[in-house]
Amino acid sequence: MSIEEINEKVKNFLVEDLEIEEEKIEGGARLKEDLGIDSLEVVDVVVLVEDQFGYKMKPEDFKELITLDQFTKFIQDHVA
Repeated sequence: MSIEEINEKVKNFLVEDLEIEEEKIEGGARLKEDLGIDSLEVVDVVVLVEDQFGYKMKPEDFKELITLDQFTKFIQDHVA
């Protein structure tokens, strides 16, 4: 799966499921500070990653990621 496909899927679930404003979603956006993903939403993200990509991500994995680019690269590294 290409990084572009991953970016599109991630963008879709951030907008649709977490109700993050689309204009905030850009590669350098910080997951917590800019996108407002809090500790409760991390659980949702983990479930969405498994649903969308078939990878069972751990909440601890998410804590290591700072930006949206890091998050999508993490997914690419684990689903390729």
